[in-house]
Amino acid sequence: MTVMDRAIKALRNGRMILLFDAEEREGETDLVIPALCATAQDIARMRRDGGGLICVAIHSAAAEKLGLPFMSEILRSVSLNGHKSLGTLIEKKGDIPYDSRSSFSLWVNHRNTFTGITDNDRVLTINKIGEAVQKVLNGEAIDFGREFRSPGHVALLRAASGLLNERRGQTELSIELALRAGICPSMVVCEMLDEKTGHALSKENAKRYSISHNMPFIEGKNFL
Repeated sequence: MTVMDRAIKALRNGRMILLFDAEEREGETDLVIPALCATAQDIARMRRDGGGLICVAIHSAAAEKLGLPFMSEILRSVSLNGHKSLGTLIEKKGDIPYDSRSSFSLWVNHRNTFTGITDNDRVLTINKIGEAVQKVLNGEAIDFGREFRSPGHVALLRAASGLLNERRGQTELSIELALRAGICPSMVVCEMLDEKTGHALSKENAKRYSISHNMPFIEGKNFL
């Protein structure tokens, strides 16, 4: 069984995997699990063993149907409508050393959460995002604003429409994995950081973690 097969099998069973992009890109490993399968314990593991941002990557088609633009588009629109100073915040060419743009969309909480930041609150938001993505891709109409509010504590990442042909970030890699696994293309991702070095956890240490916790470790180059 190839590493791709092992990763796909784990995701189909609702298990967490480790996903490394590339040395020439961010050089980061993310903990990844389907949004529909995430539990409060998974969120606790991500903040404890990962330490990065806990985000939900969603397919571009679902983002379009849910009316979720890129954050840069929101800032551009607002700057053209009276808040010109916000226009200076929009990322420019060269701002991001490893890419041409970011995938960030809105930050949301489900309306049934309290503060939105607890493991229980965040997993409720994450599960409901997964449900919304699944429903709109199945042709159901969803009023996103009726279920969610913004600002919130869960960051949404909108995958590039061309996926890996357009961008090879963790957002696109995780959604590509979901598609290959035949599951809902809404994935929770969280970077693994190293508190000793202050940098991203090294690839070698991430691999050790994957072995000790019996989690498949897959790299961007495995998608070729």
